[in-house]
Amino acid sequence: MTENVEYSLRLPAGVDRVRAALTDPAQLRVWFAEHAEVELPDTYRFWGRNTIDGADGADGPAQRLLAADDTTLRFTWTIEGTETTVDIALEAEDDDTTVLSLTQDGFPGWGVVASGGGGTIGLIGTYWALALANLADHVAGREVGPLPDFATTDLRAEYLVDASPERVFTALTDPAQFARWFNFPVELELEVGGRWAMGGFDNNPDPARIVELEPNRRMSIDFGSGVGTSTWELEGSGGKTKLVFSNSGFDTADMPWAGWLGWLSGFAELRRLVELDAWTPLWIEAGAEVPEGV
Repeated sequence: MTENVEYSLRLPAGVDRVRAALTDPAQLRVWFAEHAEVELPDTYRFWGRNTIDGADGADGPAQRLLAADDTTLRFTWTIEGTETTVDIALEAEDDDTTVLSLTQDGFPGWGVVASGGGGTIGLIGTYWALALANLADHVAGREVGPLPDFATTDLRAEYLVDASPERVFTALTDPAQFARWFNFPVELELEVGGRWAMGGFDNNPDPARIVELEPNRRMSIDFGSGVGTSTWELEGSGGKTKLVFSNSGFDTADMPWAGWLGWLSGFAELRRLVELDAWTPLWIEAGAEVPEGV
């Protein structure tokens, strides 16, 4: 049985600005896809190394446009031979704010994905979380964070954050702040050997372990077989912080893409949290209930 991926977020731009970002090929290539071809009302297509199951666009379009107007976009997207449907709707709150709602069917479910299943189509949940977070930065005129690269096995992303290493480290390790930007709870013991439990200790019988810790500089978390070790490195200069995030020790034949995309989508919101004086969450509807046995 499948279900829908559903997201709703508040974007800091008017409807016309958001629609242009969604339908202008040059803008799509900034925040979304390596390649994009749009000729409304007939063609809406994207592919390349930044797209799920899209490294080779020569085999023909994986997307088929169904409808498009000033506030809606609807297309099919075939992933691993399965045709799914994506619906995007825009609603103006005022001249400078737009609520975007997105659904895509065919999702195997958050519980399946959290347990390591779901295949390629199971990536659409965290894929859209990252894409929409990057869209929010793009329409706000902010630098867009790293896009996913499905053509590599080197999982490394770098951010320049306009905040001190101490501020960034606190956002990464304080459970209350972590839940604000990641939109999911965590419990942890901030020491080498300490537990790191996504969903909390009660929901995670086999938590990750902190294996390296240099406050305000570096932390590594071992998530175990199949997922590997995640490392955050912080380097401050001129009041800003270079944040390097990497994953290592995983099986390259079974890449941990779902988790990687989830982390990158979270870091986009972390940057907003520590950089914006009047931060408010992007997400109106996002994330998932904690599956049993996360």
